[in-house]
Amino acid sequence: MSDPSVGFIGLGVMGLPMAMNLSKAGYSVTVYDKDPGAADRAAGAIAGVTVARSPADVARLSEIVVTMLPSGIPVQEVALGEEGLIHGFAEGALLLDTSSSQPWLTLETAKALAARGVAMVDAPVSGAEIGAQTGQLVFMVGGETAAVERVQPLFDVMGKQTFHLGGVGAGHTMKCINNMVTAMTFMATSEGLALGKKLGLDPNVMTDVLNVSTGGSWISQTQIRQRITSRLFDDAFKLELMVKDIGIALGLADDRSFPMPLCGTGLQLWRAAARHAGEGASISDMVHWVEDMTGTAITAGSGQGDLP
Repeated sequence: MSDPSVGFIGLGVMGLPMAMNLSKAGYSVTVYDKDPGAADRAAGAIAGVTVARSPADVARLSEIVVTMLPSGIPVQEVALGEEGLIHGFAEGALLLDTSSSQPWLTLETAKALAARGVAMVDAPVSGAEIGAQTGQLVFMVGGETAAVERVQPLFDVMGKQTFHLGGVGAGHTMKCINNMVTAMTFMATSEGLALGKKLGLDPNVMTDVLNVSTGGSWISQTQIRQRITSRLFDDAFKLELMVKDIGIALGLADDRSFPMPLCGTGLQLWRAAARHAGEGASISDMVHWVEDMTGTAITAGSGQGDLP
């Protein structure tokens, strides 16, 4: 059987390289982004791509449509809005949402699509921009088994691992929990490094210790030397989106009266960091808040690192 035609909506930091990898693997790709500049960049980067004028047009040309958007709100608008996918999908089509979306909105969207004979799989990712570029993403998947098997070849092109966690919404549930844990780890690591710097330790050497000790994490392995002590602060993931994901996880907990004392306090701290950093800031900029609060710069080299 020939590969299905694929649509891709959301051509930002993550979406564009994901769509490029699908095209390189031989899929016929139709794209859309509400930002004309993003669509133009895709047209220049993906050989033979078709640029559609609306989500509905993407659906008319695609058997499977992938979305990579900031949250479940724009996903729902793209899927069900006035010019949404639902108005172009043929019966038997499938929506694959790789965004970090609210599970309750995912369930609403999936129900509306199912009434038109369209399946939905939620498969948010971990791996950041480099994972999207290299096809090394990790997919956290929710959906019916048959639908998940149908999109497995796309996962194989865009990623390195796939975890099927349950029905529709399960992937987005896992994603927000993963990001909540990551956020708490990032802040704790930053505070620890600031304390060490104040006491005369070198944060780079501290990071080396963490990476071979029980305090090590993905954060210590990929963020501290690369973005913090280097003073680049250039992670493409937005701080405001991390705050959003922590809030989703805690919203799920609140709905079930499930206590989350550590992460609940952590959300308030991340919100303070977001206010400090301003709109559009990188997740790396959370560290500036820790530094200003402690009066200590997490810079390479030993010494107290006092801020001026």
